[in-house]
Amino acid sequence: MKVLVFGNSGSGKSTYAQALAAREGIPHLGLDAIVWEPGQIAVQRSTASVAASLRSFIDLHPAWVIEGCYGELVRAASAHCTLLVFLNPGIDVCLANNLGRPWEPHKYASLELQNAMLSQLQEWVSDYTQRDDAWSYRVHREIFDAFSGPKVEHRELGAYPEMR
Repeated sequence: MKVLVFGNSGSGKSTYAQALAAREGIPHLGLDAIVWEPGQIAVQRSTASVAASLRSFIDLHPAWVIEGCYGELVRAASAHCTLLVFLNPGIDVCLANNLGRPWEPHKYASLELQNAMLSQLQEWVSDYTQRDDAWSYRVHREIFDAFSGPKVEHRELGAYPEMR
């Protein structure tokens, strides 16, 4: 089992992936952990370092769950997955989920710092269908539609089997 979960921020990727990985007893990689410099806010690691970390994780584990919003990494990992899962519950659900997000100490030194970034995150999430970057709906849709292997798109949070 090699499951790749992707979608907008707040779509439930981490919760879904963590639940699936725990249920199956397999490793989980949140792409945030390899994209951003540890202990720094919004500072990306080099493209080469990120690619090497992703390759290393995939090569080290015969089964896994990987999740994230990064189109370029989703595209790269999709060549190795046995199931592609697109979480696409809509902007309103993503915005509401972000408002209820618990403190993420692996991303922010404090809850106050996380909350200070919330309005910027919410604006970015709101623009998901208008943006043209590698983390946009357009790119996510292209990746999903082009994938020829087993895949599923969940459009309603309650439809996520791993979330029940």
